[in-house]
Amino acid sequence: MKKQFFIFICILLSALSSYAQFYAKNKQSADLGIFLGGSYYIGDLNQTKQFLFTKPAAGVLFRYNQNPRLAYRIAILFGSVEGHDSYSQNPYQKQRNLSFKSTINEVSAALEFNFNNYRIGIEKEKFSPYIFFGIGVFAFNPKGQLANGNWVDLQPLRTEGEGMEGGSKKKPYNLIQVCLPFGLGFKTNIARKLGLGVEWGMRKTFTDYLDDVSGKYYAPYKLNGLTAAYLSDPSKGTDPNYSNVGSARGNPTNKDWYSFVGIILSFKLGSSKEKCPTVE
Repeated sequence: MKKQFFIFICILLSALSSYAQFYAKNKQSADLGIFLGGSYYIGDLNQTKQFLFTKPAAGVLFRYNQNPRLAYRIAILFGSVEGHDSYSQNPYQKQRNLSFKSTINEVSAALEFNFNNYRIGIEKEKFSPYIFFGIGVFAFNPKGQLANGNWVDLQPLRTEGEGMEGGSKKKPYNLIQVCLPFGLGFKTNIARKLGLGVEWGMRKTFTDYLDDVSGKYYAPYKLNGLTAAYLSDPSKGTDPNYSNVGSARGNPTNKDWYSFVGIILSFKLGSSKEKCPTVE
């Protein structure tokens, strides 16, 4: 599945290159952007703290500006997210002692709305706050940390018995999912054909397994091996006479979220000169 995802990205990049050449040749309003910033997640291991464990992120964008207020864009973003119960102030989370990290590779299409007229290279329309919303597809792969510090893929371990009798799901969760990106930002001109934007965007997902935590504890002896048993329940200070099996490991009613935040350096394609009005 990863192979198909990256083939799709290569095809999309080729298409973006063709579009860029077309718009540059015909002097229409379009720009290419480079995104640099960070990514983080909100979910069972970090329920409320924005920007916690922010990791480096980067990407590219192609934007077609239909007019000074409305733009369409395609973005390819790469980042990573992580979470650790050990950093929580909640005693239950500290005792649960789960942790994860995952790469995030996203392809999305979105609509941008500028609150002011904005065009790169036009002095009278040189800045604007904006909002955006769209739809995307992202690939992820949560990993868990063993006691020796090594990280291993969690989805194949089925830590909550996914696809097994009495498990939290009828089959293992998919590592490619749909998301809904939305957010806000501010953009301004910094040179004749160069714009700079600052953007913060959230992603609503439809999976609760970005962190491999969702349902109930599964019987460790039914899992495949000691690694799966340990990562399913690495809790600290548990009474040896008490079993977590069947009790809540996560909250399946709240889906996971992730975010990209950073700057976008945009290069205008084609002419940056303002056209003179036609005299009839």
